[in-house]
Amino acid sequence: MSKRTIYLIVGLIISAIVGVIWLQLDMIKTAMEVNAQRYDEAVQDALKLGGNEQEAYETALFNNLINGYTERLGRPSSKLPTGGILDGNLRPGLSGGLESTAPRLDAIARIQSQDLIDRVNRDLLHKNLTTEFTNANLDRNLAYGVFDVKKQEFIIRNGRPLSKIGADTARHADLMRSAYRVSVFEDKDDKPRGYIIAYSPEKDDVIFDSIWYNLALSLLFVGIILGCFIYTIYVILFQKKLSEMKTDFINNMTHEFKTPIATISLATDSIVSPKISSDPDKVQRFARIIKQENKRMNDQVEKVLQMAKLDKNELKLNLTEVDLNDVVTDAAVYIGLQVEPRGGTVETQLDAEPAIVQGDLTHISSLINNLLDNANKYSPEAPKILVSTCNVSKGVEVTVEDYGLGMTREARKNIFDRFYRVHTGDRHDVKGFGLGLSYVKTITEVHNGTIIVKSELGKGSSFIVTFPYLQD
Repeated sequence: MSKRTIYLIVGLIISAIVGVIWLQLDMIKTAMEVNAQRYDEAVQDALKLGGNEQEAYETALFNNLINGYTERLGRPSSKLPTGGILDGNLRPGLSGGLESTAPRLDAIARIQSQDLIDRVNRDLLHKNLTTEFTNANLDRNLAYGVFDVKKQEFIIRNGRPLSKIGADTARHADLMRSAYRVSVFEDKDDKPRGYIIAYSPEKDDVIFDSIWYNLALSLLFVGIILGCFIYTIYVILFQKKLSEMKTDFINNMTHEFKTPIATISLATDSIVSPKISSDPDKVQRFARIIKQENKRMNDQVEKVLQMAKLDKNELKLNLTEVDLNDVVTDAAVYIGLQVEPRGGTVETQLDAEPAIVQGDLTHISSLINNLLDNANKYSPEAPKILVSTCNVSKGVEVTVEDYGLGMTREARKNIFDRFYRVHTGDRHDVKGFGLGLSYVKTITEVHNGTIIVKSELGKGSSFIVTFPYLQD
């Protein structure tokens, strides 16, 4: 799969996720607006009911006054007009209409002349509003008050009468700013005597509580989608990278095997040639070449088999006491045979004392040899390599330092990945499968050690490996 295709798929998925998130946010916003509207309507309805109950109570009170007056006159109350009790309208033509008007108007005047605080039944209002607020789930710190239009002050708050000082509107700025209000006791000139006003400081919390469950689920599902998307992209990129590395591995393996096979083929043809077969020295020479190239192929195959064992967790360490100074000395002698023909040098600085650790001699030797081979391969002509040992807390540290090509920061992140090989620009003589440093890291970890790489492009690299004295 090409990068362009991957980028296209990523772009489409990101667009789809952004679209889903936008739709979810829009739905949540709409739900909050609807819930806010319902909340407003519920508060307003509760206030209307409270106001209506107050007027109904006053109407009942007025009727009681009229009934008491007519009983004193000895006239049945059914003779009185029943329509327009509070507005003073008359119904001419009814028997006793004019006589009934006087007490009626007198009662109206008496009631309407009272202060608003005397006309409001505080207990009834508080009971009605509290019940309605509770039934509509609006009882979270919802405050209410009664405002006297004539006096321009609040007279009641949350069922309690207010003193002259407490009635100041500045003390009730929250109620004054509220849009939740209904008029109460409209007189014959259609002007209200007061307002019942409510205020909710927790309106947003109430609305949020109504949609938090859906919001939480939306965030959960979007999070799952994003997580799966990110993981999928990671897997795609990782598989693409792994595929490229395996392709490089196959190509490198082909070249690594092609050269010794060709050399062995030429040596074999030479041996069977009558001119060569008659000369024992030449036969011995070509036989040594065949043996050397065969060993070279065998070493490469062994590396692959070792990594396969590590994959299957089949590696078993043969723990013994290993003298790292001796291992470094032997490895330096071996790599020296390859470095000296190129005009290079290998130096050792063995400061560790004691230098004995518990480990597998074979694998630790292979580890040091891999690091030295790597230093040789990635050094220019006349390589200069320094191998040192020193004691650190609870172990021995081995450092392999070269002054070769060095690495970029990106290369340092990937050098321990299997099949990865550092790009060497126009240099094509660097051979290998990209398994050496992966093997080094694995062997270090199974010995409970650590490995650190320091490198700067064009200035060389240092690999610092630490082995503990004892294995747990």
